[in-house]
Amino acid sequence: MLENLTGRLQGVIKNLRGQARLTEENIADAMREVRMALLEADVALPVVKDFIARVKERANGREVLQSLTPGQAVIEVVNQELTALMGQANVGLNLAAVPPVVILMAGLQGAGKTTTSGKLAKLLKEQKKKVLLASADVYRPAAITQLQTLAKQLEIDCFDSNPQQKPLDIAAQVMDQAKKSYYDVVIFDTAGRLAIDEAMMAEIKALHAYLQPTETLFVVDAMQGQDAVNTAKAFGETLPLTGVIVTKLDGDARGGAALSVRHVTGKPIKFIGVSEKVDGLEPFHPDRMAGRILGMGDVLSLIEEAHKKVDMAEAQKVADKIKSGAKFDLEDFKAQMMQMQKMGGMASLMDKMPAQISGMAQKINTTDVDKSLRRLEGIINSMTPEERRKPELIKATRKKRIAAGSGVQVQEVNRLLNQFEETQKMMKMFSKGGMAKLMRGMGGMMGGKFPGM
Repeated sequence: MLENLTGRLQGVIKNLRGQARLTEENIADAMREVRMALLEADVALPVVKDFIARVKERANGREVLQSLTPGQAVIEVVNQELTALMGQANVGLNLAAVPPVVILMAGLQGAGKTTTSGKLAKLLKEQKKKVLLASADVYRPAAITQLQTLAKQLEIDCFDSNPQQKPLDIAAQVMDQAKKSYYDVVIFDTAGRLAIDEAMMAEIKALHAYLQPTETLFVVDAMQGQDAVNTAKAFGETLPLTGVIVTKLDGDARGGAALSVRHVTGKPIKFIGVSEKVDGLEPFHPDRMAGRILGMGDVLSLIEEAHKKVDMAEAQKVADKIKSGAKFDLEDFKAQMMQMQKMGGMASLMDKMPAQISGMAQKINTTDVDKSLRRLEGIINSMTPEERRKPELIKATRKKRIAAGSGVQVQEVNRLLNQFEETQKMMKMFSKGGMAKLMRGMGGMMGGKFPGM
């Protein structure tokens, strides 16, 4: 996500830090590089022009030119303006209305409205809301079925509409059911087209007039690039949008849509789609996104994700076990690997790390690391409970059986056991209070090739 933009901006930052003092000339050079970086990322030209003008004006001010660390001062200005461009602060959903609160999803076909409707329903369910999903997409044959299948997977209620019905009739029946069954929230998925047309806009305008939604969310595909701006403008002129959801930011998109769409619509980006998984929808924090773009990382989101996805009781159990001096075994080792996978694997963790750390980790292929972790988990699953508790029992004959059971060579089993022994030693240091030694050990592992690769 936005890797090319981050890389280009990192180069600008490095150059600015090397300047003894800033002049109007070298600021202009830096801004030219920033301008090129934004355009390459598919940020709309009017947005780029406005952004560069604001940064230039502030960077040429006395407080920057006379700063003891002028390079850092300019970087701070760029960071603040990037944050302002994307909306200053996270704006959540407005649920302060008489139930059922209606959320209307709008956007082109293929933007990910149906999948995003399901993800949003899951987030609200986690907040103890009673949610009803409904689809009025009677033109795409599989749309209604797709939403019903997703709802079943998430154990969320879905209205049983069919393609023979008219969208307004579906809306009337949905609201009737929602009121009778005391739903807190109704998420209404609408039809999309491959391009904007009058019939589509007239239909969604009529649905909006009937449903009177509290939230009207425009769903835009980050991979649309410059087209996203035109689409956003058309929907913004037709509907009173309350917010934007940018999807597919985990793909090969240049990501410019995320920087452009808020400026064009004047509406906040409320969520971003970061993976195809049902939990791949995150609240959008402009300041954190700016930090990620500039290579500063997003540690706050990482901590929030850990609290949400990591089994804290299990983590505490392992910590207590280590502190007590009890032996760290292969069951504990497997549990640690599973916790990492719950957080989206190595690639997801590195995406939120500051550039210095993720730069070191670039020597490691994160995709290969995640595959390796799954392979190691398969090897451990082929062991008996006794072998996991007492790895010292695993000799030649047992190694052959474990290798055959997990579909790997015996050498893979040996590598796992060697890696486990190293981890066990570090855990032993930790139990004795050797934190400095532990950190040095981890640094050594980061610098070398990932064991088992």
